[in-house]
Order: sequence, then C-alpha cells, then structure tokens
Amino acid sequence: MRHISRRRFLQHGGATVAATVIMAGRASRAASTESNRKFTMDLVCGAIGVRADQREAIRLAHVHGFESVGASPQFLADLSTDQLDELLATMREKQLVWGAAGLPVNFRRDADTFRGDLSQLPRLARGLQRAGVTRVGTWISPNHAELTYVRNFRQHATRLREIAKILGDCGLRFGLEYVGPKTSWTASRHPFIHTMAETKDLLAEIGQANVGLVLDSWHWYTAQETVEDLLTLTNQDVVACDLNDAPAEIPVDQQIDNRRELPAATGVIDLAGFLNALVTIGYDGPVRPEPFNQQLNAMEDEAAVKTAAAAMRKAFALIGSG
Repeated sequence: MRHISRRRFLQHGGATVAATVIMAGRASRAASTESNRKFTMDLVCGAIGVRADQREAIRLAHVHGFESVGASPQFLADLSTDQLDELLATMREKQLVWGAAGLPVNFRRDADTFRGDLSQLPRLARGLQRAGVTRVGTWISPNHAELTYVRNFRQHATRLREIAKILGDCGLRFGLEYVGPKTSWTASRHPFIHTMAETKDLLAEIGQANVGLVLDSWHWYTAQETVEDLLTLTNQDVVACDLNDAPAEIPVDQQIDNRRELPAATGVIDLAGFLNALVTIGYDGPVRPEPFNQQLNAMEDEAAVKTAAAAMRKAFALIGSG
C-alpha cells in the first residue's frame, strides 16, 4: 500500500469535504428554486397528438402526474350544473387545476367568419367562468398573403380588442402567442408579428388590461431572444407557456415550426434559462409540452402522455441549474 502522508491525507480529505459542501450547496439552491416554482405542469392533449375529450384528458393528466389540464370551452359551456359540479369534484379529488382554454374564435379569416364566431363567444366565456377557468390563449399568424404589416396590425388590434373585452367581462385573461421561425414569417408575401417586442406593441395597441403573452420556448429560441428578454416581463404579462426543444444540427433560421422535439430532448434550446426566468418573474400559470413531433404523434395515447410527462419532468429538473 502506497504511503500517504498526513499532509496529503488532509489535503485530499479537505478537497473531498469542499467538493461535498459545493455539491450540497448546489443541490440546496436547486431545491430552493424548485420550491419557488409556481407554474404547473400542464396537459393539453391535442398539443401532443392525443385525441381526448375533457373527462379523458383529466384522467390522463392525473395518471401521468400532470398538475393542470387544458379546458374545452364548448364542452364546459354545454354542461348542466350537476354535470359541472361532478366534473369539478373529480378534479379536486385528483388534485388538478385548470390550465388555459384555446380561443374559440377565428379572427384571422374574413369578417363574416369573425363576426359569426364572436357572437358565440359570450356564452362560451360564461361557461369557462362558471367552471373556474381564468385563462384563454391563441396564436398570431406570422404572415399574410394580402394584408401589409400595418393593415394586418390594425385588423388584429381591432378584432382582438373586441375579443378581449368579452373575455374580460367574464374575468378571463387573454394570451397572444407570436410565431418565431424565419421559415414561417417569410413563407408568404407579407411578414407579420414574429417577436416578443412586436407582440408587446400589439398588446399596447389593444389596450386591455387582461391581455398578455403566451410564451413558447420554441418561438423564443427561433426569434433569437434571450433570458434578459424574459426578465423584462412580470407574472401579469404571461398568460400561458409552451415548452419544446429543437432538432440538433439545424441552423436557427432554418428551423421549421412543425418539426420540434420534446422538452430537454436535445439541449438546443436553453430550457434552464427559460424556466429559471419564469421562476424569477413569479409566473404562476400552465407550462405545457407542445412538440409537434411525428414520433410522439405516432404513439398510442397512453404512451404519448407518459412520454410527454417524462420529458416535462426532465425539463423541470433543470430549474435551479445554470
């Protein structure tokens, strides 16, 4: 056995103790940051290629460890009082809360389509309110074949303001998601909103207190935005959030919107920075996987939800790192 001097032993032991202390400190900081997480791991079945009605979505969310579930406006509005009470009791039993609902209004098409959908919105909004849902979100197309940027901006501001007022009357917050990939906003004649800064301009023009952002790690990455951009926001600015990763070895400007990866699958997107920024601003809404991934879509429903849940837990484990 090689002789080890007292000095070398103490140096070695000291280094081991120091390393242990450092690792314990890091683990403590990570645990502390995770304990400060206010947002929920949210399941929106359609976002992972799963077809499920509201009751089945609640079951799947519970079985696979999600903390919240997306809301269906039409389903909830059609429930009787007794049916709704039964559904909400099931959610309490399974310790689930609502995430966000999708907007049941097509504001991107012609005026008649918009007006027809808008006429139905008050009833659907009251149904969401009655169920205890507080968040609604939608996305902004990043281009238009006919409307110039300014004309499109004015139309969006006018139509979305009307929607926001109806939702606000029912206590609902309204989130708007920009679409970031260059391959998307250059895909038609007139590029449109595709960054956080531009979306903030639209929010200001809409001028309603209940309107904010739907953040998406994919669009944040493809818009080449930073953690500092996220830290300009407050909890009140963010209505909902999507989590994804990007395929490796593809330049950011060549990424295609419907070819994403599950959260934390490749490490291309800085999800540690993204999630820690959400913790820092105190975001308390849903965070849901939305990978638009062909392999996931090909799975059986149960397997797809299980796989998405595992990816979300892997991503959430990054909280406190970086």
